[in-house]
Amino acid sequence: MSVQDQLHRYLFENVAVRGELVNVSQTWRDVVKDHDYAEPVKNLLGEMLVATSLLTATLKFDGDITVQLQGDGPLTLAVINGNNRQELRGVARVKEDATIAAGSSLKEMVGNGYLVITISPEKGERYQGVVGLEADTLAGCLEDYFMRSEQLLTRLFIRTSDKGAAGILLQVLPAQEQNPDEFNHLATLTETVKSEELIELPATDVLWRLYHQEEATVFDPVPVCFKCTCSFERCGEVLNTLPVEEVDEILAEDGKIDMHCDYCGSHYVYDAVDIAAMRNAPNAGSDQLH
Repeated sequence: MSVQDQLHRYLFENVAVRGELVNVSQTWRDVVKDHDYAEPVKNLLGEMLVATSLLTATLKFDGDITVQLQGDGPLTLAVINGNNRQELRGVARVKEDATIAAGSSLKEMVGNGYLVITISPEKGERYQGVVGLEADTLAGCLEDYFMRSEQLLTRLFIRTSDKGAAGILLQVLPAQEQNPDEFNHLATLTETVKSEELIELPATDVLWRLYHQEEATVFDPVPVCFKCTCSFERCGEVLNTLPVEEVDEILAEDGKIDMHCDYCGSHYVYDAVDIAAMRNAPNAGSDQLH
């Protein structure tokens, strides 16, 4: 893991606004390295990694957030999952034989689509929010989401380049008296950050350059990394949800079943002995997928 891949939270002393700065450069490289994505798709996944990390940092409980784009364009799906430990993974799917040209915009890639944010606490009810892709950028769509779902002034500043990906989130504190002028002042300062500064400089340097005239407390950083949750056992649980006849047919034809993880590229191979052992396991047939 790169020392760059960290998330810093900070609070302004005299303004009811919180901030987060994250760099996900190595995490982004780990997510896309085993996939032949077009450049615009890679960049979008970088933006989504930044956004998901910033969103998971707002969680006050153990759990995860999934940020998903779906549409009828050449890019049918792009999804990033992150948890409260800042472990991220992601994947994109493009229509067969579709070409995504260099410089394609979000709407040109996704077409008529929507953004889905799913919050899944380890304890408690799952929550899902859906917004249309009315803004031109992912950051704009997420800002719309916060205004509609939580009525919280929020700004996201996301940057990607060939050096990496990073971003900043500013948000008014919930249940605090909101002063739009103070928030807009901080947003104006933040908007001046250059891509190379945000991606290549240490976070403390970036924060000092942006807010050295403001009083802010910066908390200890949290490491960010790529981590896939797949395993032989978990893929086996998925196999157990398939019709027995379908699994047996594949075994009869090929002698094995090769399960491939889209997130990390891992392969898990099951033969007839493995399948029999899974079917005889105490929790066989459970429909709970991980």
